[in-house]
Amino acid sequence: MAAAKTNAVRLLEAAGISFRTEEYEVDEEDLSGVHAAEVVGMPPEQMFKTLVAKGDRNGINVFCIPVAESLDLKKAAAVSGNKSLEMVHVKDLLGLTGYIRGGCSPVGMKKQYPTYIDETCILFDEIAVSAGRRGLQLLISPDALCEFVHARQAALTV
Repeated sequence: MAAAKTNAVRLLEAAGISFRTEEYEVDEEDLSGVHAAEVVGMPPEQMFKTLVAKGDRNGINVFCIPVAESLDLKKAAAVSGNKSLEMVHVKDLLGLTGYIRGGCSPVGMKKQYPTYIDETCILFDEIAVSAGRRGLQLLISPDALCEFVHARQAALTV
C-alpha cells in the first residue's frame, strides 16, 4: 500500500473494498494517461482516465474511458440522458470534483455525480483509475469500482 492516503483510498479502505495502489513519477511535461500507463507498465486499454462533462439536461456527469481513447460526446450524451454534453473546463474541475487535471478519480468526488465506465472495463480482472492525485493509481476490479461509485457500463468511446 502506498504511503499516500488520498480521499479515494480512505473511502475504499473504509468500505472494505479490495484494491491496491501504484505510485509513479509524474512528468509535468506529459500528463497523458498513455504515459502513465507506460510508466506503470500497464496496457493503455486497462488504465482509465476520468473525464467530467456538463449535460444540457442533468448537469455534471463523470465518464471513465481507456486512456488512449476519446470520449464520444454523442454516445455519452445519449447514455446519460442528455441531448448534448460539453467537457468541463480544467479551471472548474477542482471546484466541482475536489480533484485537479491528471489526478481526477471517480472515487471520492465532492458530490456523487452520475458515473459511466466504458464497457471494455469488463475485459480485465482489474483496471487502473486515478487515486485522487497525480502519480498515484488505484488498481481495482471493475465490478467493485462500478458498484462503489454506482456507475453504469456503456459504450463511450469514438
